[in-house]
Amino acid sequence: MTIPLHPVSAVSALADALRRRVLSGEMPPGTPLPEQELSALYGVARPTVREALAVLVHEGLLRRERHRSAQVAEVTLADLDDLMFVRRPLEDLMATSLAGRRVAEADGALVRMAGLPGDAPWSDMVAEHMALHQALIVAVGSPRLERLYATLAAETRLGLVRLRAVYTDRDVLVSEHRELLDAIGRGPAETARRAVAAHLDHGWGAE
Repeated sequence: MTIPLHPVSAVSALADALRRRVLSGEMPPGTPLPEQELSALYGVARPTVREALAVLVHEGLLRRERHRSAQVAEVTLADLDDLMFVRRPLEDLMATSLAGRRVAEADGALVRMAGLPGDAPWSDMVAEHMALHQALIVAVGSPRLERLYATLAAETRLGLVRLRAVYTDRDVLVSEHRELLDAIGRGPAETARRAVAAHLDHGWGAE
């Protein structure tokens, strides 16, 4: 039996390319993305650019005001502090629920993270970092917890871009996540909760 493959649309391809540039820190917060310039740079029609930008605006990675170019969303340190204020109780629930269990999907994300070459774009680290934490949340089995956590995804990803300057040695980030998964996997609940709290207690670099 032949399984047909669906080619990636120009809109999806452009959205992917721009997403990688944003999450690698190549396009810092506030960077404008004029449609005409992107159209010329990537050799695609402006309606394609417009649709790709709309995808990233919907994801929260870009912001757009009427009659102005889209720009990379800016997340301040105050925003990130508030983000962690909300994430901590959600991930505390996760730790309590999963204590003593291994989550295969989270372990897989860690393996992929550890296997990234040193020159891999930071966006690849962001993707696996997000996949690891998302896998833990999904493993709890609470659709409402999963939905609440998903609403924080865009700001979390933009915050992770800042960590590129904090984790100049990527092996440290991998090691911290390995310790986190080990602590949750071993349990008991109090140990898992303390490990999650410590994991989320980090700086974001300079403003």
